[in-house]
Amino acid sequence: MKTLLLKKEEVSKLICMRETIDAVREAYKAFSSGKVVQPDYIGIDLPDPRGEIDFKAGYYKANEIISMKTSSGGFVDNPAHGLPSGMGNILLFDAMSCALICAMDGSLITGLRTGAAGAVSVQVLARKNAKKITTIGTGNQARMQIRAINEVMKIEEIHAWSRNPATLSRYKEDIEREFGIPVVLANSNKEAVEQADILITTTRGQGPLVDADWIKPGTHIVAIGTDQQGKQELDPEIFRNAKIVNDSIEQCVTKGETWHPLNKNIITRNDIHGEIGEILLNQKPGRENDTEITIFDSTGMAIQDNTTAFKIYSNAIENSIGTSFEFF
Repeated sequence: MKTLLLKKEEVSKLICMRETIDAVREAYKAFSSGKVVQPDYIGIDLPDPRGEIDFKAGYYKANEIISMKTSSGGFVDNPAHGLPSGMGNILLFDAMSCALICAMDGSLITGLRTGAAGAVSVQVLARKNAKKITTIGTGNQARMQIRAINEVMKIEEIHAWSRNPATLSRYKEDIEREFGIPVVLANSNKEAVEQADILITTTRGQGPLVDADWIKPGTHIVAIGTDQQGKQELDPEIFRNAKIVNDSIEQCVTKGETWHPLNKNIITRNDIHGEIGEILLNQKPGRENDTEITIFDSTGMAIQDNTTAFKIYSNAIENSIGTSFEFF
């Protein structure tokens, strides 16, 4: 049986953001429909100055594909050796035989599907009249969030804050050049947050960067950065009176932003509204009024990689892209 190899530049030509958003919506609905087998992911923190590596695996009964993704980040010394600071790889297996059918670069997929996750949450949890986005953090994922959300709503203005002035300045230049959306550079995180209709946090924070008192009624929060214990971006008090939506409750209560208010007894597990897949399946309501504060805690799931990578693989087969090889 032949295995298809897809390099990064090939992967980039085989899927667009709109297709990724559709794949992530499918993933969330599948997960909340019981069509997914997804063991707990493994995360390994390596000694400084190295970063972390995660392993996420999942089986989707509808497409009969098993996926395995490795994703690393925070390797700050890598560029000096000609390597990116973060890398990813995805393997796809035919679940009928467990034969490896595809090996592809996964670094782009992680960014795309995480950005798409924010866009899906905006569709069901943000106010329909939301116009202003604030990004706390201005790295690659902050850009991906804008690329994805721009597909599902009209963004009129972006407010941004970062600890790094140089990164903040580049973010403004990049976003305004790519989208023509004005970016306002905030003097403080408080100043940026107070402007938000939609607040996106995409940092590697290890303490709260957003205070509860700064959040105005009706804000939708997309919490991206916390996917392991030890990370934190939000004041746990924000959760006390918010509608809390998780990608996976089991992951978010142990590794996500939701863990912090649970650990401090600010909320109980019963205060979690549900999973985003349940909202997409119309099993639970999304936003119900223009004043409630909504939080989407996204820890990232293997099923997102599965549906996105399978779409890439299907497009590659259809367009005869990639290199085939045989192990046996």
